[in-house]
Amino acid sequence: MDNQATSSGWVPDILGNGYEMMHIAHPDDYSGQVRSTVIRKLSPVADIAGRRAVLYVHGYSDYFFQHEMGDMFVSHGYDFYAVDLRKYGRSLLPGQKMFQVRDMREYFADISAAVEVMRAGGVTEAVLLGHSTGGLTSSLYMADSPSPLFRGLMLNSPFLAWNLPAMLRRIGIPIVSALGRLFPGIKVRQKPDDGYARSLADWGFSRDWKPDVMPDPDAGWVRAIREAQEALRREKVKVPVLLMHSSESVRKGAGLEQYFHADAILDVDGISRYGRSLGPEVTEVSIKGGLHDLVLSGREVRETVYATMLAWLREHSL
Repeated sequence: MDNQATSSGWVPDILGNGYEMMHIAHPDDYSGQVRSTVIRKLSPVADIAGRRAVLYVHGYSDYFFQHEMGDMFVSHGYDFYAVDLRKYGRSLLPGQKMFQVRDMREYFADISAAVEVMRAGGVTEAVLLGHSTGGLTSSLYMADSPSPLFRGLMLNSPFLAWNLPAMLRRIGIPIVSALGRLFPGIKVRQKPDDGYARSLADWGFSRDWKPDVMPDPDAGWVRAIREAQEALRREKVKVPVLLMHSSESVRKGAGLEQYFHADAILDVDGISRYGRSLGPEVTEVSIKGGLHDLVLSGREVRETVYATMLAWLREHSL
C-alpha cells in the first residue's frame, strides 16, 4: 500500500477502499508524547456546498475498523469520519500504556481536532456517534463543551453505568476511584473472559489493538469513568439523542451461544435508566439480538441498526 502523504496530509488507510487517515499531534501529557488519528471516507453524492458528516468515537480496547457502517453512511450522502483516540489503535505510540486516561475530558481535544479537520473538508453540520466508553465520552463532550457543528448525538451501547453487582457499584467503585486519585497506575484485576471476542470471530481486526481478552484497567481509568458518569447525572445534552442498546445482557461465564445475541459487556438496564435522562429529547431503541457493539451483530440485526440510525437522522432533518 502506498503510504506517501498527500499535500493535504492524508494517506491511504489500512482499511483501503477509499478510507484515508491523518495523525494529529497534541501537547505532551503525563505519559509523554500523544497523538490522535482522524480516519475518513468522503461521499461521492454529498452536497459540495454544505457537506453533512458523521463522526464516530470508538470504545475501550477498541479502534475504528467498522468499515461496513462507514460505507453505509457514505452511500446515503454523509461524509464519514472516525477518530482513533490517543493511546488507541492507529494513535498508539511506542512505549505508551494502551488506553491510559485520567480524565475523560482528555479526549475532548481529539474530538475537537477532528472537528477542525471536518470543517476544513467543507462539513457544515454533523452528528456525533459514540460506542461504549466512546458513548460516555461523546455524551460528556456534548453536555460539557460541544462544538456547534454537531446537531445530534447517536449512542451505541454507551457506558453510562457499571455492569457490576450492587455492592461493588456502591462501595468498591468509590474506593477504587479514591485510590485512583493518588495511585492511578494500580491495576484493577478482572476475571479473564474471551466470550465477547469469540462472538466477533467473523470480523477482521487487529488483536494488537483490540485484544481478545480486555486488559485490566487501572484505578485512574476507573476514576475517570466514574467522574464522567457522575457529571452526566448533573449536566444535560441539549441536542437530540438516539440511544441504542441490546434488548438483553449476558453475564460472564454464561453459555457461549448467549454471547452471540446479547450485550456481554454492559448492563442494558443501566444504559436505559441513565440514557433516558441524558437530555430533554432522547429516543431510545432496544435492539433484539444485538451484541455490545451493535454494528458487529448478525446481518439482520445490523440492518435494523442501520435503518434505525437513518430513520432517526431523517426524522430530525440531519
